[in-house]
Amino acid sequence: MNFSVLNMSGEEVQVMELPSSIFEAKINRDLMHQALVRQLANARQGTHKAQGRAEVSYSSAKIYRQKGTGNARHGSRRAPIFVGGGVAHGPKVHKYIKNMPRKMRRAALRSALSVKAADGDIILLDDISMDTPKTKTAVSILDSLAGDNSALILLAERNENVEKAFCNVVDAKTLRASYLNIRDLLGYDKLIMPLSALESLESFLAIGDSAWVVTDDSGEEE
Repeated sequence: MNFSVLNMSGEEVQVMELPSSIFEAKINRDLMHQALVRQLANARQGTHKAQGRAEVSYSSAKIYRQKGTGNARHGSRRAPIFVGGGVAHGPKVHKYIKNMPRKMRRAALRSALSVKAADGDIILLDDISMDTPKTKTAVSILDSLAGDNSALILLAERNENVEKAFCNVVDAKTLRASYLNIRDLLGYDKLIMPLSALESLESFLAIGDSAWVVTDDSGEEE
């Protein structure tokens, strides 16, 4: 798959072919969904907590005598039916962590990148650099490359000027290529990727011993 390589002004400087093992992989939407659900679940803190009737700070004395009042029998104001009482079947602190093999996670990233490439939502840059962190410059770059679309900018390594320049732009985010994840990849319209970041992606997404192969019931590869 051939893509135009642009400069920061949006002008084409060369044409290059993207690796088919990453950008023309078999699209597995179920796998992408599973990876996204896993990431969203793992981001939850799980610190929600409601007090049960045994935990509420309230008197445990019987609120009125057992017989003769005409009311139902009650022993404590801590019961869930009373205001200030405990919560019945309320949320408890627990973890939402979901596990997913690395091969499956990387296969999901290849599927998402293939979707982006097929839709023409990948923008290749020869380089991205700034002498000073200027938000005005960042907005100008986005207008030239992505127009009104939101954009995820991949960086090969830490670039303080670029990261600071884009941090105030509402519809843009910078991310190290080695930290690429399914949530950010699917959450932005365009993927802006310098050639140096592309090399970083190839280093850990290239098909090899990390490839996840789908097999059918007979054990043969699909």
